[in-house]
Amino acid sequence: MDTFILLAATYESTDAAIADYDAVHTVYKETDLLDTYDAAVISKSDGGKVKIVKKHEQPTRQGSWGGLGIGLVGGALVALFPAVGIGAGLLVGGGGGAALGALAGHVAAGLSRSDLKELGELLDAGDSGLLVVAATDLESRVEKAIERADKLTKKQLEADVDQVSKEIDAASA
Repeated sequence: MDTFILLAATYESTDAAIADYDAVHTVYKETDLLDTYDAAVISKSDGGKVKIVKKHEQPTRQGSWGGLGIGLVGGALVALFPAVGIGAGLLVGGGGGAALGALAGHVAAGLSRSDLKELGELLDAGDSGLLVVAATDLESRVEKAIERADKLTKKQLEADVDQVSKEIDAASA
């Protein structure tokens, strides 16, 4: 099991969310770990639909998801907002859809039901949001970089990367 922290923040403006997204990117650039993080900025339309404004997703270190270009943030977004997978173009064909579904299932399994509910409610409260999946050794640096948020919460996310990788491979075959 790999342990990650899922940080979620809400904003009144998309610009503030993007600024914190960029600050998180800088943290990873300065530590030379650009290939090891997932982050996404989301915004809601007047109709309440969630769209992805900006994202960086790193496939697993095994590389088995490389052709799909999805990571843990994609799984978290689909677990929290199932329709975002279609609307944001995260589903990349039949295998990709099944793979993203498997990933979302593992993200949901790595969080308690109350965690998912709290994260969904938090992100629903703002006009824009930022989701970052950070390895626990970078958690404090990432949290410090998210300085413009109206609200911030974090939840421990355990991911069995080997099991997810097997399911993604099976779904993509």
